[in-house]
Amino acid sequence: MPPSQLKRLKASLREQGLTGPQKSKKQKKLQPKNADQAAKKAAALAALRESFNPFDVKHLSRPKKHEYVSNIPQDAKSKILGRPGVTKSQGEETRRKTLLPEMSKKNKTGGIMDRRIGEDDLTMSLEDKMMARFEREQQRKRGGNTFDLEDDGDDVELTHGGKSLRFDEKDLGTEDYDAASVSGGSSDGDEDGFLKRKRRRDSEGEEDEEDETAEDQPERKKSKAEVMKEVIAKSKQHKYERQQLKEDDDELREELDADFNDVLAALRGHMSGKPPVKEPPKNDVKPDFGINPDRAALLAGMDRDQADKDYDARVRQMLYDQRSKPTERTKTEEEKAKEEAEKLKALENKRMRRMRGEPTSDDDEPQDKGKENEDIDEDAESVNDDAAEFGLGAPLPQKSRPDGVDDEDDFLLEDDLIASDSEADISDEGSDEEFDADDTMAADEDDDFLKDVLPEKTQPTKAKNGVLSLVPDSTSKLAYTYACPRSHEELLKVFENVSVDDTPTVVQRIRALYHAGLHADNKDKLADFGCALVDHISYLSSQTPPAPLQVIESIIRHIHSLSRSYPVVIATRFREHLKQLHASNDPSQGDLTILTAIGSIYPTSDHFHQVVTPAITLIARFFGLQTPNSTKDVATGAYLGALCLHYQRLSKRYIPEFIRYTILCLKSPDMTPALLTAHTQNILTATETWSKTPAFTEIFTPLLAPLKFAKPTQTTAIHRLTIALQNARLHRRPQLLHNHRPLPIKSSIPKFEEDFDPTKHYDPDKERAEQARLRKEYKRERKGAMRELRKDANFIAREKLKDKREKDRAHADRERRLIAEIQGEEGKEKKEYEREARKRKGGR
Repeated sequence: MPPSQLKRLKASLREQGLTGPQKSKKQKKLQPKNADQAAKKAAALAALRESFNPFDVKHLSRPKKHEYVSNIPQDAKSKILGRPGVTKSQGEETRRKTLLPEMSKKNKTGGIMDRRIGEDDLTMSLEDKMMARFEREQQRKRGGNTFDLEDDGDDVELTHGGKSLRFDEKDLGTEDYDAASVSGGSSDGDEDGFLKRKRRRDSEGEEDEEDETAEDQPERKKSKAEVMKEVIAKSKQHKYERQQLKEDDDELREELDADFNDVLAALRGHMSGKPPVKEPPKNDVKPDFGINPDRAALLAGMDRDQADKDYDARVRQMLYDQRSKPTERTKTEEEKAKEEAEKLKALENKRMRRMRGEPTSDDDEPQDKGKENEDIDEDAESVNDDAAEFGLGAPLPQKSRPDGVDDEDDFLLEDDLIASDSEADISDEGSDEEFDADDTMAADEDDDFLKDVLPEKTQPTKAKNGVLSLVPDSTSKLAYTYACPRSHEELLKVFENVSVDDTPTVVQRIRALYHAGLHADNKDKLADFGCALVDHISYLSSQTPPAPLQVIESIIRHIHSLSRSYPVVIATRFREHLKQLHASNDPSQGDLTILTAIGSIYPTSDHFHQVVTPAITLIARFFGLQTPNSTKDVATGAYLGALCLHYQRLSKRYIPEFIRYTILCLKSPDMTPALLTAHTQNILTATETWSKTPAFTEIFTPLLAPLKFAKPTQTTAIHRLTIALQNARLHRRPQLLHNHRPLPIKSSIPKFEEDFDPTKHYDPDKERAEQARLRKEYKRERKGAMRELRKDANFIAREKLKDKREKDRAHADRERRLIAEIQGEEGKEKKEYEREARKRKGGR
């Protein structure tokens, strides 16, 4: 049987040296008194109390089964984990302060809230509360701002740090504040300043009472209170002076406004060179400041209809006034070169994206950030942003433009394009009332073109059937005006009496007369005219004999220029011609001209194009499905081969059908020396175009034998092709796997943790460890919240039970008191009744 608690307590006290045999008084006196011994004794007693109260200290539920080595000391392993009693009492006290008031206020309305200063502040004493309330009351009584310089009250007292600034007489001797510095620093150096004048008036009032010797004595030093009063007075004086100056300025401004009409009349007379006419004053006209004075005078001197007409005329005049454009800084040569290089680089990047099939937008166009829309319109000739969907560029390698012509919109116009004796009044047709916004923009873009075409002075003339009739000179072979054809049949009627060589001149004059900036309907007319020109180049090539190439190329340049303004309509007409070629698969001379014009107008390097892609597909279809059975087929194959290589000069896409048809043509018996030279040139061009192709050897090796067989004397082409094949073989390298650095064998090295703790988890995956930590923290917080909620619920239940018991006890006490009172009254009445009964019996 274990020893009892008393025996254990005595043994523990004896072991700690707190109890033992009694010491005599002599021994107690001889033993020195030490503070450390008293502290040790108190600590030993506290440890004994904790050891003999196991429910007040929380330890591990059971000790560790196995000891382990770590940096944690052994005494820390058996440390106290908590004190449940203390924690419970603290939680109970906290809930009594926070949760109990909420319970008492629950389901209760009304009441009086004490909002007095410091009433709920436990840190303030009663004296502090009284002082704070008194200060608030005094401040409310004063009202306004304490430091308002405009206030004339003399009871204002300045404070600093909550202390009053009072200047006693004893402080005057040690005054270190120079009043002269304040007045001198804030004044403008005038000897008759405001403060000196005030001092002089004060000194004059006291002059009779002072002694004569006082004048010779120096002026006494002013106190800070006097200086502050002077500063306030000076501030008021300056404010008054500013108000006076403002009023004077307002009066002067009103006088100037009253005389402003006379000044305007004088200025008008000076500008016109005539002396101003002074009109007699009209007393019956009342000034109306809501409208212009000129208009008011105009309305006073004429009737209402005439005044409205004059007003409308002036408004129209203001509409036609040209607004001035802001000038720009002249750029240096380096800046211009840099901008041009950036523009070309942006264009090349956009072309490469189109060639790779990547999506492009109009936002990618190179534009100068500092330029406005007008500058962008002027550069429309160099940047083809009007037809981004269809692309405009890629001219033929051979150019037959005349000297001085840099673009398709620039023409060498004759001086007698429009007859001087029968000039057309085109300004009426180009009024703003007939044009919309798009027509105006188009007219602005082509100002330079119209500058050379339209005459400087115009005279009215009559128009028949919507066409201006200009009488040509007797010496001119061509008419100056023509009707704008809307179809190819109308175009043939117009060109019926015109020679083929004069066709470009007529086209030029038609474009000049029916420019989009001259009339609103000209846009549709020019669009149909461009489609008719597309049909006409095919028609001219199909004639016998065909038209000269220079004429056809000039018309193609006109189509190129028109396609910038009307890309969709002209591209649709090109596609119609391609549909006809697709149905026949036998290209004629007109079809070859159409294909040539497509390569000259549209970009052939795009990955997909609405016009170029069908054209290339049809060329490859012809090469793949046809066999050269005649000299015409061989010639057509040579021309289409050159055209195909011209299409691929930038994108360099391989077309296997071209190689197939070229080999068949080299082996054909219908081959002529001229056609052989053309095919040989195509082979050399293809060699240069596809020299970087990995399969160069496999592509061009089959061409070497037919070329030697067709004409052994063609040594130059055979030699160049042989050298190209040898270089391709030398530069070819066998295919290898991806060359990567050798990867070492994975080795698992044990990781040593200096602060290893078996209760912790060491996960190498940071994300997984973070997730585990969050889950553990969430679980701990959730358990803690539930524990606190349970404690709150238990506390509420206990308080409710306590309230119920109090109410029940009060009810029982009240009931018991009432019962006792009733029983007492009943007993009293019973005794009275028995006493009365006994009296009655005794009386009998």
